[in-house]
Amino acid sequence: MKPKKLFGRKVGCLRCGRKRGIVRRYNLHVCRQCFREIAMDLGFHKYD
Repeated sequence: MKPKKLFGRKVGCLRCGRKRGIVRRYNLHVCRQCFREIAMDLGFHKYD
């Protein structure tokens, strides 16, 4: 018997638990709202 495939959002934001708008690039796994709060601390720069 084959294991059942899992679909959908299983893991949410590591900071707040939100499941939508996850930034997974560079293995961050935080939502976009939390990313905006901590981006400068992580070393990201905002360009005009």
